[in-house]
Amino acid sequence: MNKAYYKSPLGWIEITADNKYLLSMSFTKNKKGRNATSLVLKKIIKQLDEYFHHKRKRFDIAIKLDGTAWQNLVWQELVKIPYGSVISYQDLAKMAGKPKAARAVGSAVNKNKIGVIIPCHRVLGSNGQLVGYEGGLHFKKWLLKHEA
Repeated sequence: MNKAYYKSPLGWIEITADNKYLLSMSFTKNKKGRNATSLVLKKIIKQLDEYFHHKRKRFDIAIKLDGTAWQNLVWQELVKIPYGSVISYQDLAKMAGKPKAARAVGSAVNKNKIGVIIPCHRVLGSNGQLVGYEGGLHFKKWLLKHEA
């Protein structure tokens, strides 16, 4: 596994990848070490930089999903939410083929290890309220405003 760090407008993002796939991304307070220089990490950092500079709306990165079949299905549906759009957990449950599974969808969204690229920030509560996000709701709010 290789690690790299990207300094986003929200702070450091720790990126973990193998030689082919993005494995995880998470916000962190500090950069912990030097960046590995694999081609995969360079591509991810380039695309994140383009996203944060309003030059990219879709990511083209190979991702290795590491979850249950249900989680993987929900994460695959998350990627389909267009840039600048928001949906509810109920809407996402319908997209996943289980219209009564909004809570189970919420649980799967909560386990997403690749925020921003798998855009869980685009999912809101049923009444349009901001709920749950890895780095905190201020990160979710910032990302939604960035995409607006």
